[in-house]
Amino acid sequence: MTEQNTPEPQSEVEQKARKLLYDRGVTEDDIAELVYYLQNQYHDDLDLENCKYNVNRVLAKREVQNAILTGIQLDILAEQNKLEEPLLSILKKDEGLYGVDEVIALSIVNIYGSIGFTNYGFIDKQKPGILKMLNDKSTGQCHTFLDDIVGAVAAAASSRLAHRASNAE
Repeated sequence: MTEQNTPEPQSEVEQKARKLLYDRGVTEDDIAELVYYLQNQYHDDLDLENCKYNVNRVLAKREVQNAILTGIQLDILAEQNKLEEPLLSILKKDEGLYGVDEVIALSIVNIYGSIGFTNYGFIDKQKPGILKMLNDKSTGQCHTFLDDIVGAVAAAASSRLAHRASNAE
């Protein structure tokens, strides 16, 4: 179930979004593993390459890149104490009642329809793979937005995969 991956030239915005993910410790492979986690029971011949292909297709979308740039910059500013209170403390604690991080994630999830919402909700509760590491508050890093963005990219890639598989039947 591997699709051909013909890389297209990346814009400056896409390059920066991908670099920010990488600099924060997240790779396309990490997200592809989340896609596999979400979709392997539904596709007998699913492999990580196909998952990664779908992740890369999601990362190529400008609205996803904008969400990545915005969320990661806010995480970085919180780490550097460059935000005013009470927002600084809210982001550093990743307070449960602060939902703006999920709103940004939902802008990504929505790209491939309602199945993305269920994929995102499931993976956000389970916190497998890279999401567990991003939720570790003992590292000193702030990933209030990043963990939700990564989960949303995985959910959107899973939704893309499901839509394409359904259309192939």
